Amino acid sequence: MKEMTDKSRLPRNRIGQLSQGLDLLLYAFSTYALPIVIGLLSLLALFAWKSQYAVTAPQELRIQVVQESANMIEPAQALAQLQNRPFSSFHDTRLSESPVWLSFVVPKNVGNTPLMVEFPSRHAMDVTCWDARTLSPLGSGSRHGTAGSISMVKAGFALELSPEQTDRPLLCRSSATGPARLSVLKWQAADLEMSALEFHRKSGLLDGGILILAGFILVTALINRNGLYLLFAAWLVMNLRMASLSVGWDTQWLGNTVPLDWLPRLRAMTLAIYYVLTVRLFKELFRDDLTKVASMLPFKFVQWTCVPLLLLSVFVAYQSFLPFIWVLTGLSICVLVYYLKQILQETHSRVAMWYSASITITLIASLYEVLAAALGIKGLIGSVNSVTAALSSSLLAALAIAEQIRLEHEQHLQVQAELAHTFEAMPIGLFTLDLHGRFLSANPALLGMLGPHVLKNEGQGWQQYFADGAWTMLHQMVFNKTQNEMEINSRALPGSAGSKRFLVKAALARDKIEGSLQDITEKSRASADLEFLANHDPLTKILNRRGIEKALSSAIGRLSEDKALAVAYLDLDRFKLINDLFGHGAGNEVLQQMCERVSEMLSRDFQFGRVGGDEFIIVFPATPIAMATVMCRGLIDSIGNQPFRVGNNAFSVRCSIGLIEVSPGMQFNDVMSTADRACRQAKSSNTGGLVVYEKHAAAFQQHEAELKLIALLATPSATEGLYLEMQPIMSLTAPHDSLNFEVLLRMRDPQGQAIRTDHLIAAGEASGRMGMIDRWVLTTTLAWLNTHRTQLKHTKFICMNLSGASLNDEEFLGEIYAMLEQNMPLIGHLCLEITESVALHDLDNTRRFVDRVRGYGAKVALDDFGAGYTSFSYLKEFKADLLKIDGSFIVDMNQHPANIAIVEAIVSLANNLGMKVIAEWAEDNATVQTLAEIGVDYVQGFAVARPQHPDKLLTAKSSASFIQDEELAHYVALIGKANPPQPIVDLFSDLPRKVH
Repeated sequence: MKEMTDKSRLPRNRIGQLSQGLDLLLYAFSTYALPIVIGLLSLLALFAWKSQYAVTAPQELRIQVVQESANMIEPAQALAQLQNRPFSSFHDTRLSESPVWLSFVVPKNVGNTPLMVEFPSRHAMDVTCWDARTLSPLGSGSRHGTAGSISMVKAGFALELSPEQTDRPLLCRSSATGPARLSVLKWQAADLEMSALEFHRKSGLLDGGILILAGFILVTALINRNGLYLLFAAWLVMNLRMASLSVGWDTQWLGNTVPLDWLPRLRAMTLAIYYVLTVRLFKELFRDDLTKVASMLPFKFVQWTCVPLLLLSVFVAYQSFLPFIWVLTGLSICVLVYYLKQILQETHSRVAMWYSASITITLIASLYEVLAAALGIKGLIGSVNSVTAALSSSLLAALAIAEQIRLEHEQHLQVQAELAHTFEAMPIGLFTLDLHGRFLSANPALLGMLGPHVLKNEGQGWQQYFADGAWTMLHQMVFNKTQNEMEINSRALPGSAGSKRFLVKAALARDKIEGSLQDITEKSRASADLEFLANHDPLTKILNRRGIEKALSSAIGRLSEDKALAVAYLDLDRFKLINDLFGHGAGNEVLQQMCERVSEMLSRDFQFGRVGGDEFIIVFPATPIAMATVMCRGLIDSIGNQPFRVGNNAFSVRCSIGLIEVSPGMQFNDVMSTADRACRQAKSSNTGGLVVYEKHAAAFQQHEAELKLIALLATPSATEGLYLEMQPIMSLTAPHDSLNFEVLLRMRDPQGQAIRTDHLIAAGEASGRMGMIDRWVLTTTLAWLNTHRTQLKHTKFICMNLSGASLNDEEFLGEIYAMLEQNMPLIGHLCLEITESVALHDLDNTRRFVDRVRGYGAKVALDDFGAGYTSFSYLKEFKADLLKIDGSFIVDMNQHPANIAIVEAIVSLANNLGMKVIAEWAEDNATVQTLAEIGVDYVQGFAVARPQHPDKLLTAKSSASFIQDEELAHYVALIGKANPPQPIVDLFSDLPRKVH
């Protein structure tokens, strides 16, 4: 059975092989052999076979020619003028449209066969002939029609002669337009008829051949949507018209006669349009090569001539237009030939080679027409048939276009191969889907992502590989065009740990969905991690400052009068000790445990964030302040009552919380600063670690006032509300002999309300405007002293405060020194005060300032002495003139023996260092007496006088003049009697004291 099957297969195989061989043979015959045979037979017929239109060549008759003038308008007059004219073979009109008269003799034929005389010029517009002997008319003709023996033949006219009209002179009159060459040919009537048939056959051949070629190119252009082919089709049609113009059959188009009135304008426009199309076709064919081989300037010149030439062809007469086209054609020929030569040398392009051959034929024929018309050259290339030239140039140009098509096809194949390689090698997945979501194509990268069965029957569905809703999302994206990419999750694929994240880009193309698929699982995870880190603290995993700012700002934005919002500022007390004693590792662990403990106590609706090393913010949206207070108490107890264990150590940590109720319209920075203030108050006060600011609390109003004050100080009119008061300083050795005082800064707001000085100073330091304020105080004080110096005869010194911010401003210090130098007569009365904390902030800077000021003759006082430091070793670093004991030691000092001991120690220290002592805040008689007994030099306070308007000091004799208390006034009077005045000028001279 098997043998029979094998035997039956053998004949089938042989038949299949024979069929395949026959198919190849027929293909080779029809594709290669037959076209070659047809081409060889065509060449043989063209050059070896007898012409179907064989005729005897015509005889060129010699003519006498004279141009018509005003006194020569009749045949007899013209005949008389022609008698002495020389004979010639032709006459060139050289663009003249004046009629000319011709005289010639037609020799008789031997066989008395019918003869005809041809006037072949295609530019001739009319011809009229007479018998020269009898002046009887023989016929007339024009482009509108003929009469008598004259008829239109080929591109010109013909005169039919009888045997009796031979061997006798004939007279003709003709007019022409354009570069006409008038000549006369003698024909056998039969030969001229055959020549006319050949003429019209060639016309049909030229029209049909080139129009079919142009039509084919036009269809190709429309199918391929290629502008180059469309341009070439138009060029072919204009090439046909140029050939028709050259041989004289441009009077018809598609077998229909062109109106005679249109002919001159159409000829000019034909020349111009052909010029433009030739230049444009050249540019399109060699666009890439032109910029490589030479400068584009000459070609740009040729391009710029196109528009003027078109306009001239429309508005200028034909005979006036021709010189322009001749000149521009000559220049353009030179430019195009130059570029073709460069392109052939540089690129060896076959497109350039074929087009060079085409344009060479066209340009030579055009050049011949120009030379023949302009210079009267005849017979230069007469052997070149115009029809052959037109067909040859068109076919060669078609070969150039075909070569261009071949090159583009090869480039297309190369691009296809590159795209196929890219499709295969692309690291991202590429796919094509039908409108039902089935995979039609997929590259290896996509197969690697989704599996090898994507293109098989069991794996064709998009929905099979991606999460629910992925197909709907893709469908909406490509049809609604709302976006061009999306991210989707895959289903859990076999062999994978879980679903993956993909980026899909897709578009609708020819009823298919084409797109790309990129695995962004790792990128998505990294982005999620980065997004988390952008808003969360990497150590504690709670919100960072940026995240809590977004959460709080969002909560503030949603806040309204009927909703509640509370914010807590939590600060760990003395947490720095853990880092210092046990290292940052232990501190970090405590922070992590604390955050976990707090987070467990907070609802998901509450936001918890870290804004500093040991500072945290809790946002309580939609939470009444009472509820938030209870929760904060719970947090304080939870943190403080249960230690945090790190290794073998247990750390007890306490915290302070400032809780505020947020009002609608508050800004983020205001909320943070107010909560911070509440927290600082909780740390410094005995409130159990919690301070609560309810809505409309005084702290909010105070904070708002500070912000307004800061804004006011930032304006150019900041100093308008400033004014000065002066508080007397009384000597305890000679109270009635001097009027000393301290200059005090005051301010009123725009509504006239007084502003507390400590608030003003705080706002000035916060806004960086203390330099401006100190400058105003010093300038105003010096101006006032200069004005009233004669009224202050008893004033020994005037104290003025300088802020720490100003002393650290080199520009401000320079201004102080300049003002001191400008007010030398007053310097001895000035005493500049600096606080103890400022002096210790930068000892070197303070020493330089003190030395410089004392060098001018001014005094320096150390203010608030003893308020913040327990070491006096810094006093040896610089020399001050006064010590002002901080008022906290003076108030109620008689009730605190320790304060008296401290003051005694300071007085003793000052005496040993050569300094005088001023005691501030003396508010009663008993305090003043105690200070006098201790040995304090000067006293300042409400017991002596409150701050006064500067004008009041101008009417006082001494600081004691302001005392209102009778007991103190009596005591001061006793001091004055015990210490009579002494003629000592120095305000800090040692005066004897009487100790009670």
